Amino acid sequence: MNIVIITGGSKGIGKALAKKYASENYKVYSLSRSIINIQKVTQIAVDLSDFKEMKNQFSMLLDELKKEPITSLTLINNAGRLGTIASLENITPADIAESVNLNLTGPMVLSNMFINFSKNLSCKKQIINISSGAATKPYEGWSIYCASKAALDMFTRTVAAEQEAFSNGVKCIALYPGVVDTSMQAQIRGTKEEDFKNLQRFVDLKENNDLYSADYVAATIYSIDIENKLSNGDIFDIRNI
Repeated sequence: MNIVIITGGSKGIGKALAKKYASENYKVYSLSRSIINIQKVTQIAVDLSDFKEMKNQFSMLLDELKKEPITSLTLINNAGRLGTIASLENITPADIAESVNLNLTGPMVLSNMFINFSKNLSCKKQIINISSGAATKPYEGWSIYCASKAALDMFTRTVAAEQEAFSNGVKCIALYPGVVDTSMQAQIRGTKEEDFKNLQRFVDLKENNDLYSADYVAATIYSIDIENKLSNGDIFDIRNI
């Protein structure tokens, strides 16, 4: 059985990924705060920014997977948040912590548990981290988002290097999905220009129909996955495909 676990699978890119993998006969599990009706997707309600809750729910899921005949196992760390769009001094410590927990600490903890669980599995095993071009370019107003995505990229490379030491280690890659028409983009366009100097660029992308659809991004990620287009440790922008 081909199994994929997706964080933030109830909306945006995560929802599109859940639907795409389910349509290809994968057993799909979604971990997200909200629950919606997606055919052939098992949804688990969890606050991924809450360390204890996330760990407990993921542990129970992994226990369930011990009963399954696994032929491939994939974790897609997709959930993320921009948080408050403003200069650092205007962001509350609580908001900073929530963004770092969701964008970075969560993927680290889930990846730790995933690797430990799959150590004795001889099948295809991989972690796909959904990162962002913001990992390489500073955007004023996005200090926490940019920093957490940059850290996620280095985490990806380091885990990949560690796993190279094993004959059947976990493949770990990160993908930049481009600018996608999701609720995150709506949040950006609703920001005051005084808080986000790049606002007009994102408004123009929407007005000119230059945003990727979530379905296109999901199909591209699926193709990259099943066609084995990337090597362990790769950081890839799907706009370059």
